[in-house]
Amino acid sequence: MRNIIDDIEIRAREELFINIHPIQPGGRLTPEAMKAMIAYGDGYSTCDWCRKPFRLDKIKRPPIEEFHIELAEFLGMDQARVVPGARRGFQAVVSSLVEKGDSVIVSSLAHYTEFLAVEDAGGIVKEVPLNEKNIVTAEATARKIEEVKKETGKLPKLIMIDHFDYMFGNEHDVYGIAKVAKEYDIPFLCNCAYSIGVMPINGKEIGADFLVGSGHKSFASPAPSGIVASTKEWADIVFRTTQMIGDVTKRKFGIKEVEMLGCTLMGANLIAMMASFPAIKERVKHWDEEVRKINYLMDEFLKIEGNKVLSEMPRKHTLTKVDTTESFDKIARTHKRRGFFFSDELRDRKIVGEFAGATRTWKLNTYGLTWDQIRYLAQAFQDIAKKYGINIIK
Repeated sequence: MRNIIDDIEIRAREELFINIHPIQPGGRLTPEAMKAMIAYGDGYSTCDWCRKPFRLDKIKRPPIEEFHIELAEFLGMDQARVVPGARRGFQAVVSSLVEKGDSVIVSSLAHYTEFLAVEDAGGIVKEVPLNEKNIVTAEATARKIEEVKKETGKLPKLIMIDHFDYMFGNEHDVYGIAKVAKEYDIPFLCNCAYSIGVMPINGKEIGADFLVGSGHKSFASPAPSGIVASTKEWADIVFRTTQMIGDVTKRKFGIKEVEMLGCTLMGANLIAMMASFPAIKERVKHWDEEVRKINYLMDEFLKIEGNKVLSEMPRKHTLTKVDTTESFDKIARTHKRRGFFFSDELRDRKIVGEFAGATRTWKLNTYGLTWDQIRYLAQAFQDIAKKYGINIIK
């Protein structure tokens, strides 16, 4: 059986291959989440036991209310909500704090959804430049704040910086940036889309006012799913309830939260996230082991003459950007399959996930692979190099 129906094929790459796709590994579902997807797949499945006050995060069966409380505690924050992706978390915070013409500080590596959240609110992004290591520092953030203050005559309304960025997987100085934000009395949103769910995160230890995470990137959850968490200082603003009253019917829906549009993530996506939560709480304890694996792989990868690692070294995250312009791309220039020769060779070895045809700069992610798979992967890269006459440094 190869198809579910007609031309919708069964997806089995996680079962049949070693998948090094840059954004997929942290979102692999647990067996429990898979069961939840089947059992709660019907559209309004979480509404079976919805009672007054008729709000998703207040449902007690299944224990959705309890999950929200535990999630906030897990993140070291006061309140948390689940949303359809990290982007909706950005949107909730930005639309609550930012008005037309306000400035928002972001990283020069900010995800496009951060830009869109600011644009949707009528704000203006102001990017913090990177240093020579492609890192956003506290000092550079402070300088940018002063530039904005001088240019506009007022402080930015929000600072929004990634913990680990999506381009290099580099760790940015969020602890130092949080201190700068406090000095200027500007709320700080830490984008943890690549860290919540794979490594220990405590928002209050960071000094963040808001944390945003991604279920489908890092929390073993289906897409779309995400998390937004807040300290109590800002919770009443971001999670404000509606005050509007109908002029004809006089209807009001006071318990519904405006930025959440009443109810947020529901059905199978939410229950799958809940089903993965016990595994998440356990797996974050082993982040150091995941980092050791990627560093071993990169050490072996760099033995291939011409290979480079563009991300910071040693690695602090499993998402990594590499440069094979002077190795595999040299072969691609004359090979009849061009860059796809590399994809062919990897696939023949049951490895997928690299950007098909890319032999210059590309990204990979080893999160969740076993040591046997890591060693196999390292050997596969070197075997391909040997096959095409690329020198291996001893």
